[in-house]
Amino acid sequence: MQLGTLYGIGIGTGDPELITLKGWRQLQNAPVVAFPSGLNNQPGVAETIIQPWLKPEQIQLSLTFPYVQDESLLHQAWTEAAEKVWFYLNQGQDVAFACEGDISFYSTFNYLAQTLNHNHPQVSIVAIPGIASPMAAAAVLGLPLTVRDQRLTILPALYHIDRLEQALNSAEVVVLMKVGSVYGQVWQFLKQRNLLPQAYIVERATQPNQKIYSNLEQLPHLSLSYFSVLIIIRNQSY
Repeated sequence: MQLGTLYGIGIGTGDPELITLKGWRQLQNAPVVAFPSGLNNQPGVAETIIQPWLKPEQIQLSLTFPYVQDESLLHQAWTEAAEKVWFYLNQGQDVAFACEGDISFYSTFNYLAQTLNHNHPQVSIVAIPGIASPMAAAAVLGLPLTVRDQRLTILPALYHIDRLEQALNSAEVVVLMKVGSVYGQVWQFLKQRNLLPQAYIVERATQPNQKIYSNLEQLPHLSLSYFSVLIIIRNQSY
């Protein structure tokens, strides 16, 4: 019997209409649709995004990926998720994994795919790209992310301020992902360098509860969600 295929589908940042036509078609064609589980028994972001496009006959497979730093716990979770997906693939059923943003950009899908490929090398995996949060945030702000010869640096959750300093020394545009946990530290750094007027935050870009923050000079104590992106545009001329 032919094995099923795992499709990793980037479904964008929140607006269900931002999924690509290819991703939408594959999402609807797959007999099994998987997604990261939400917290506290609530639907996760990816699950919420795809709900308008799912069919009643499709199997919905919620997979747990804990928000921890413990490598052993993470590997255990990835293995358990991979085996749940393999159960259906081994029966010849395709599985579509819906991933917020783009599947290659700081994505949970990467860990699932790597684990599955390691444990079952015969599996077929297809990646379908999506819209990542820096692009969505720039669109929400009505600003180009880069123009002409501007250099762009994107940093994940920032724990060492020297990385931000290095980025600002080498790029005109810097994006900080998941900035909420270090916002106070970043705010102080930008204030010292007079960069707050050139910084913007988009929280939950393209989702119904989206928020935009500018004039950050007046906002030193923001409480931000996990899905918050800060964009710094040095020497902005547009």
